[in-house]
Amino acid sequence: MLDQNEVDALLSAVDTGEIQEPAANAQIFTRSGKDPATLEVRGYDFKRPERVAKDQMLALQTLHESFARNFGASLSGFMRTIVEVRVATCEQMTYGEFIGALPNPTSFNLVQSDELEGQMCLEISPLIIYPIIDRLLGGTNQDLFIPQRPMTPIEQRLISNVISRGLTSLGEAWESVRPMKFEVVAQESNPQLVQIVPPNEVVMVIGLELRMGTRAGTMNLCIPYNVIEPVMDELSSQSWFAVSRNEAARAVTERIERNLDQAGLEVAAVLAETTITLRDLAEMQPGDVIVTEQNNRTPSTVLIAGEAKYQAEIGQHRGKRAVRVLSKLTPGARRDRVGAHDENPAGVGDAAAGTNA
Repeated sequence: MLDQNEVDALLSAVDTGEIQEPAANAQIFTRSGKDPATLEVRGYDFKRPERVAKDQMLALQTLHESFARNFGASLSGFMRTIVEVRVATCEQMTYGEFIGALPNPTSFNLVQSDELEGQMCLEISPLIIYPIIDRLLGGTNQDLFIPQRPMTPIEQRLISNVISRGLTSLGEAWESVRPMKFEVVAQESNPQLVQIVPPNEVVMVIGLELRMGTRAGTMNLCIPYNVIEPVMDELSSQSWFAVSRNEAARAVTERIERNLDQAGLEVAAVLAETTITLRDLAEMQPGDVIVTEQNNRTPSTVLIAGEAKYQAEIGQHRGKRAVRVLSKLTPGARRDRVGAHDENPAGVGDAAAGTNA
């Protein structure tokens, strides 16, 4: 046992250099067969383990950038004003660090997916919640006071419309990985009272910035690793970035084709075309004859929605006016017209003025 004077003497000797501290002999064990002296040794913090690869984090960030664009467009239409949403951060941390950085009170929502086990957290800052509520109630956000209190049931009902649109946009963004729907299962104003995972559990936090006019706030989506682990392999750059574009393009093409198949089109056949003066048109009477330059043997032009598509013969079918398609007109093709040098201009191609013209 050493008394205090002896302890002070030893510490003083270490400070003056009379006693050297023993050097720690670090030993490196490896199975790679390489020389331990040439290996790069990096420190590892067991409090903040990196369980998600960088390419998966990049894919996760890109996916939620798509969510931010869709949510911003949906929210702008709902609020009748421009709302900008962008991804500010995308990092992994422990759940305790995430909870400790949140304000109290705030809008803390527990979100659950039908395809994943466990719950996620969606936190929206009061700095943007109350301007949104003020806008929904007809306010101008000028000299708006941000109260430091939990939201009332009416305010929660108003902000739930915004959250539901956000979860819809989130589901649309995740369709490229796996179709799923999100819903809010609980709401809380104090984040410290909610423990969905242990404090040292790794979570992915996607921080978004919402800006509406001169007001701005944050929205954080916390996804625990054990919740998203079943789909982590599908977030790799090889399987997600390449496949999603093709599947999305095919889905859009099929949807457009289905809608176009049911669209109605107007079909019209042009017998002949000519030009007259405005005076002649104003003085036209029943029985007058309009002379054209089109030969009676020249095919007529069939218009689909006002665009020339076919050349056809005019006739009758079962007692009704009809056309028989002869050829297809390519875009930019010149129609077959007969000029003044033709042998038999005007003939059957003429049309009488009046109610039957």
